[in-house]
Amino acid sequence: MHSLRNRTTLTCVLCTLAGAVIGAALMAGRVELPSVETPAYAQTTLSEPHSAYAVNQANARPQQRQPPLALTPEELANIRVYEVAQQAVVNITTSTMQADRFFGVQHAQGSGSGSIIDRQGHILTNNHVIEGAAEIQVTLSNGETYEAQLVGADAEYDMAVLKIDAPADRLVPIEMGTSDDLRVGQKAFAVGNPFGLEGTLTTGIVSSLNRSLPSRVSNRSMTSMIQTDAAMNPGNSGGPLLDSRARMIGMNVAIASKSGQNSGVGFAIPVNRVRRFLPELIEHGKVVRPDHGIIDLMVTNNGLTIARLRPNGPADQAGLRGFRIVRRERRQGAVRYIDTRIDRSYADSIVAIDGAPVQSAEQFLEAIDRFSPGDEVPVTVIREGRRLDVSLRLGAT
Repeated sequence: MHSLRNRTTLTCVLCTLAGAVIGAALMAGRVELPSVETPAYAQTTLSEPHSAYAVNQANARPQQRQPPLALTPEELANIRVYEVAQQAVVNITTSTMQADRFFGVQHAQGSGSGSIIDRQGHILTNNHVIEGAAEIQVTLSNGETYEAQLVGADAEYDMAVLKIDAPADRLVPIEMGTSDDLRVGQKAFAVGNPFGLEGTLTTGIVSSLNRSLPSRVSNRSMTSMIQTDAAMNPGNSGGPLLDSRARMIGMNVAIASKSGQNSGVGFAIPVNRVRRFLPELIEHGKVVRPDHGIIDLMVTNNGLTIARLRPNGPADQAGLRGFRIVRRERRQGAVRYIDTRIDRSYADSIVAIDGAPVQSAEQFLEAIDRFSPGDEVPVTVIREGRRLDVSLRLGAT
């Protein structure tokens, strides 16, 4: 049985790294800023060449300067993507206060990435990048740094919107594409600030689609995630995943790794989900979710069979049916017995939402998430062997 509060997902844990040693983590997230040092070069004394190999400078021919090698079309494409997108990517640094029983309050610094989404100063990033931060600063690609205020956040979808007070001519919004027509194998680019190194570009492909990850909210999951092998490391969280036209197709959120560093398996939130919830985060400060009123679903041969409804919830009011409890009284002499059984055949089995087939709880939830509270959603069910459509008016939660 699939509880809609306990969704089956892939085993991939998110990692928030602020003021902690980079270790067994699975999140390209907030990190303690390491010091970056110039490598030490061994000093070598150059001796004169052996006389047998000495060059007669007078007779030596002057070296001709070689023209630079021409860039390949692929290199030129990479450069174009970077030059367009890097202006819209920002570095986010946070300061958090952590209580320690021995040393008192300690200040921890963290770093992540974000994207400029409009000229009013709104910045898109992951919720885990800024969660619990006492101070947030945003540094633009030109080096200017601004204090940021939190506008809205959602922990389940790991999204947050910040706002900075910067002149409009300093802000270059990122172009948003679509995630509906992505294909496995197409090029993918990640721009962000791994380990606090601003404006880093990595390249790869879309490795897979429709992955599920555990949400940072207990018993929740994030569905329809984009998988990519474009290198991501701690600090890339909140930055954009781009297509070959420098359009955002996703927001980088997690990596699957035992070491906490790039393993070639990264994940991004699809941009169409970002588009769906951005207005709500900016207007309401939170995501207002559609409420369907179904508590438990069971995968059966008929479809997604409704096991339990919330009494007087949207699904109950629409006339959808879950398992029925049947009680029968019997007497044996002076003793009265009540037998109870669950009638599963009474329940509706959902086979489609708005005409689109659904075969799992994740697909059902993803389909419902495309609608807004108050929408009328056609739900196709199998009831007592017959196929029928039920109109479900979504509530809000």
